Amino acid sequence: MLQIIYEDPYCIAIHKPNNVLVHHSVMANNQLDEKSMVQMLMEQLDRKLYPVHRLDRKTSGIVLFATKKEYVKNFQELFLNNLIEKTYIGLIRGFIPESGTIDSPVKGRDANNHKDALTLYERIETFTIPISVGPYKNSRYSLVRLQPKTGRLHQLRIHMNKISHPLIGDAKYGDRFHNRMFEKEFQNEAMFLHAKTLSFIHPFTLEAIELETDFPENWKRIINLLK
Repeated sequence: MLQIIYEDPYCIAIHKPNNVLVHHSVMANNQLDEKSMVQMLMEQLDRKLYPVHRLDRKTSGIVLFATKKEYVKNFQELFLNNLIEKTYIGLIRGFIPESGTIDSPVKGRDANNHKDALTLYERIETFTIPISVGPYKNSRYSLVRLQPKTGRLHQLRIHMNKISHPLIGDAKYGDRFHNRMFEKEFQNEAMFLHAKTLSFIHPFTLEAIELETDFPENWKRIINLLK
């Protein structure tokens, strides 16, 4: 059963588990036999909900749905006009600086078209474990807070790769050697990117909405092991 974080007459915020599609699309047409969040919510709540935005299949965290199709545009405009504050937490390879900015264009769905993309990051915690990956005796990781100021496809995953601190478990932009180590040593195949908070002024009630969701259980298990 999907966890409902927030609900009002206009929208519902749901905790998306890792490895679940928000909805089926052309990009995921090879996974049509798998239930999407839209389908799961239809079964759970016996009504149709309309996703306002999406998260990658392997990203967990908050997804906002409109309760009626005609409400979608009002919420999507918040995302398009950067009127929503989004905070993600990631587990990355290496020790990242305490804070910084990544201002680097990201390819859109059209591979020939690059768009400006901006991400702020802040280091939360670091871990060193006595497991060798490559030439190093120990392996080092950082827990990082990420704030995308633009909403490009795969932006955070690409930006972490660009500064040589890829997300653990990212099969496309990550480090396959560290990913394999996590699979072997920790029995983990999840990608460590979690949409933790979402804040915005409600387009209908004009209330300040601040949403937060807990980490998935696999996050808690792995972080405890790293400590």
